[in-house]
Order: sequence, then C-alpha cells, then structure tokens
Amino acid sequence: MADSEVLEGDEAYFDAERAPRPLDDRMLHEPIRRLGMRPPVCVARGAALAEAVRQMQQHRVGYVMVVDGGRLVGILTERDILYKVLGKIPDLGTVTVDAVMTADPEVLTPDDAIVFALQKMSVGGFRHVPLVDAQRRPVGIVSVRHVVDWVVDFFPAHVLNVPPEPGRLPQQPEGG
Repeated sequence: MADSEVLEGDEAYFDAERAPRPLDDRMLHEPIRRLGMRPPVCVARGAALAEAVRQMQQHRVGYVMVVDGGRLVGILTERDILYKVLGKIPDLGTVTVDAVMTADPEVLTPDDAIVFALQKMSVGGFRHVPLVDAQRRPVGIVSVRHVVDWVVDFFPAHVLNVPPEPGRLPQQPEGG
C-alpha cells in the first residue's frame, strides 16, 4: 500500500521514518483490503479450459474466477489443474472450466477482517479466497502471497536482509 493510501487510524502504525509496526491482535482485525487488491481474473462459465489456463499464464496468477452473468459461480486454481487435469484430460480445448472448477467457493468481502482470510486458508486449506461484493460479483482475491507480503512488511529488516541461503552467513575475512 502506498503512503497516500493510509487508512483512517493507520497513523499509529507509521512515523515519519516508517518505523516497524507492531504485529498484534488489532492488525488481524483490519480489513482484507489492507493487503492490496488487484482486479480479479475471470472467465465465463462454459469457457474452454485452455482459455482459462491462458488467462492464468497471461496474468501470472494461480486462479481464475468463473462467472455467470457477472456473479461468481466457481474458481479454478492451479491445484485443480494439477490434480484434476494433468494426465487426465489430453485436450484442454474440449473441456470447459465447469468440469473441473470448484463450484460455489467460499468467499469473503474486502471489508472482512484479515483474520477471517487466515482462518479460511488454514482450516479449508485454500491458497486463494475470492472477494465479492453484496451481489456476489468478484472484486478481488486474497491469496497466501498477499498475507505473506503483509507479514513481511512488519519485519522488513529481519526478512529482507537475511543471507540468500539459510545457514550461510557471510564469512569473516581471516585476520579480521
């Protein structure tokens, strides 16, 4: 989130130097929109599986939301492709997303608390949770990657300044 997008009440977490913010219970109850949202990647119900895969590749995402009349009816994820498609469906152009998508997926709204996304991901084993509006129209997605990036933002020096390989600390020069 850019500094210009600071939400009401955020001033307590930032100072002029962008000091580290505390990660506490209060942060878990902030809205999911704090994780950052991009427009959802969608395909229409009945779209060829090949088209859905092209959309995932083009947008570099691990999901597509399946819509019918603008409303969410399913989600197709990289896991669906791995477990339901690869080695089982030889021609992705002959099968529609309907055959392999997860129908009527669990959803959240951008105003739901981050803790609800964590709960759905942990208990349900999801890596992607669609975000919808009151009419169940897709407005975004929350992914494990969003949550990880959000957590890293609390500890940037600790996470971003570690050696590139675990256990490989820089060697002290001899005599140094």
